[in-house]
Amino acid sequence: MSQMRAALYDRFGPPDVLYEGTALMPRTPADGVLVKVAAATVNGGELTVRSGELPRWLMRNPFPRQMGLDFVGKVAELGSAVTGYAVGDAVWGLLDEKPDASGQSLRSLAEYVVVRPSQMSRAPATLDPVQAATIPAGGLTALLALRREARLRPGEELLVRGAGGGVGSMVVQLGRAFGAEVTALGGAPSLDFVRQLGAVRAHDHRTTGPDELGRFDVVVDAVGTDLHRYRRLLRPGGRMVAVRFDTDHVVRSLAGIGASVVHGGRRIRFFRGAPDHELFTELARLADDGTIRPVVDTVYPLSRIADAHRHLERGGVRGKIVVTI
Repeated sequence: MSQMRAALYDRFGPPDVLYEGTALMPRTPADGVLVKVAAATVNGGELTVRSGELPRWLMRNPFPRQMGLDFVGKVAELGSAVTGYAVGDAVWGLLDEKPDASGQSLRSLAEYVVVRPSQMSRAPATLDPVQAATIPAGGLTALLALRREARLRPGEELLVRGAGGGVGSMVVQLGRAFGAEVTALGGAPSLDFVRQLGAVRAHDHRTTGPDELGRFDVVVDAVGTDLHRYRRLLRPGGRMVAVRFDTDHVVRSLAGIGASVVHGGRRIRFFRGAPDHELFTELARLADDGTIRPVVDTVYPLSRIADAHRHLERGGVRGKIVVTI
C-alpha cells in the first residue's frame, strides 16, 4: 500500500515525542471522501492526549498514533456513494474521534485523510488554506456553545474566558455578531487584540479576579479551571458553557459541573461538538461575508510539529497555530 507523510508519536510524553514519519495512505470507502490536506491546526485537547494525561481506558488506539483534528484541503477521490462534490473542490472540516475498522483513529496532520461528507463542507472562497484552517475547530465549538448550549440572545452580557485563544477568539466574534455585549478575559498581550475582535471590555486574568468582573447572562469558559468561581458571576437564569475542563483535577471539575445541574438554574454545561456539514457551511458563509475573520498566530511545516506543540504549551497564543502539509 502507498505511504504518506504524517505527524506521529510512539509513546506518551512531551512535545519531543512527535515527529514527521510515514503512515499508510487511507483507502476511500464508498461513503467517504479522500482529502489531500493543505493545512491543519494544533488544538489544546491534543496536548492532553499526547502527554497521556487522560485516563488510559480513554486512549486505546495502538502506537504509532497520528495527530490533527481539523483540515483544509482539496478533494482527491470520491467514494462511489458520494454526490455533491468533485475532485479538486476546496473543502474544510473536522474529524470525530471514532476509530476506523482497524481500531486506529484517522487524523488530519497527514498528506491525506478520509472523511465523511457530514464532517465537511466547501471551504470559504475568500480565504487561503492557512487562514481557513484557523476556523473549523474553534468556530464549530463557538457556534454550538452560543447557539445550542447558551441560547444567547441579543442584548445579553457575555463573558468569554480565554478570549485570545482559538476557541475564545471565535466566541468573541460570534457573540458580537449575535448582538451580545462582550467582555473578554485573557492575557495582557491579547487585550487590544480581543477588543479589535469585538469585545467591549477586556481584562487581564492575572490582575482581575472573578469578583471584579460584575454579573453576566452567559459565561463561555475556554480555560476550564475554577469553574465554580465563574459560575457565581451568572445572573439568575444565566448559563455557563465550559468548552474545556481542568485535566489536572478531572473528578473535581466533573463533580462541579454535575452539582450545578442539581443546585439552582445557573447550570454549567459542558459539551463536545460533533462535526456537522450544515454548521461548516454556515461558518464558510460567515467567513466569506466578513462576520468572522481568521486569526493566525504562527505557521509551522509538518516537519516541525513538535515545535508547534511546544509553542501552544508555552501559552500566549492569539488565535491558532497552523501546520502546513
